[in-house]
Amino acid sequence: MTRDEARAADARDPLGGVRARFRLPPDVIYLDGNSLGALPATTPGAMAAGVETAWGNRLIRSWNEGWVEAPRRIGDRIAPLIGAAPGEVIACDSTSANLYKLIVAALRAAGGRTTVLSEAGNFPTDLHVAEGAVAAVPGARLRVVARDDIADALDADTALLLLTHVHYTSGRRFDMAAVTAAAHDMGATVLWDLSHSVGAVAVDLNGAGADLAVGCGYKYLNGGPGAPAFLFVAERHQARLANPLSGWFGHAEPFAFTDDYRPADGIDRWLCGTPPVLGLMALEAGIATFDGVTMAALEAKSAALFDLFRARGEAAGLHCITPVDPAGRGSHISFRHPEAWPINSALIEAGVIGDFRTPDVLRFGLTPLYTGFEDVWRATETLGAIMADGRWRAARYAEKARVT
Repeated sequence: MTRDEARAADARDPLGGVRARFRLPPDVIYLDGNSLGALPATTPGAMAAGVETAWGNRLIRSWNEGWVEAPRRIGDRIAPLIGAAPGEVIACDSTSANLYKLIVAALRAAGGRTTVLSEAGNFPTDLHVAEGAVAAVPGARLRVVARDDIADALDADTALLLLTHVHYTSGRRFDMAAVTAAAHDMGATVLWDLSHSVGAVAVDLNGAGADLAVGCGYKYLNGGPGAPAFLFVAERHQARLANPLSGWFGHAEPFAFTDDYRPADGIDRWLCGTPPVLGLMALEAGIATFDGVTMAALEAKSAALFDLFRARGEAAGLHCITPVDPAGRGSHISFRHPEAWPINSALIEAGVIGDFRTPDVLRFGLTPLYTGFEDVWRATETLGAIMADGRWRAARYAEKARVT
């Protein structure tokens, strides 16, 4: 594809107009929306109104003017993006905190089963939190196996299968329906981490018979750095599972101020402390960027962007490790190179922002809401020039940053 052909592809892109919903710096090509989504154009105004009017003018009255309903309201807006029903999703806390809640709850309700099974190389916080969660339940243990050994590792002691739907490094995607069915056949519950899926690929939790899920709000949902996360509990499980972080906002009557804890009905019981209202404002603005957009359109554009990036990236001398089959991957593309860190540093200095994952992976987010074909063409043109002239070998590019 030539640059003119890339421009023509952008001109006929049915999602092309959605790019205007974001404030993108003119001097960079942003390919890291899989790690931090771009700023929606409406977020500054929504935040200003929330601070100046709702907080500054209405003050505490705002709790009864939309604040207290925000976690449930935003959860219901996320639900269609992940194939959930109203009342099955709530926006709250962080992904890590939500993982802990659901892992402990599932173990306590497992009827004597004691094992949490997960994938070696899963996103680290999932495994770190799982270690802490099993330590909080007497007799529980965490078992970690290679991806290809998961099916064989499911057994009569498996209480919970904990998996990330789209792998954060390789981009490999599990067949959610098939894996969930296999776990259920063994009597296990399944908890899916959707952090690299929601807003990027089609997810159908209820269609797959899923039990539990979590996801973050700051990647493809564009909720801003450290945005509140969300969790999903299928309606059929809500009455039997108990939130181990029994904070006052998960109480049936939080403003009755009773000493005893009585969990709220339904999804509200998964709240804990006071909701982070300002963060929820930004997340709600981020979710609005999906208005009128279908997941089918997102996936089709993602696939086309991937094909262009893969061909040109491999021509530049990189090895793609992300599956070629669109159904088997998410919406980022990863390349392996022994000097991935300095190459990435040189790209960032040249105005192409992707990221690096240890030990040797260059990762680029293909965010269909605002990434265009000409963006990919220009990014890979820059990548090719950096590989050809060897500028990445300059000593300054080898200096490691604290955040990668």
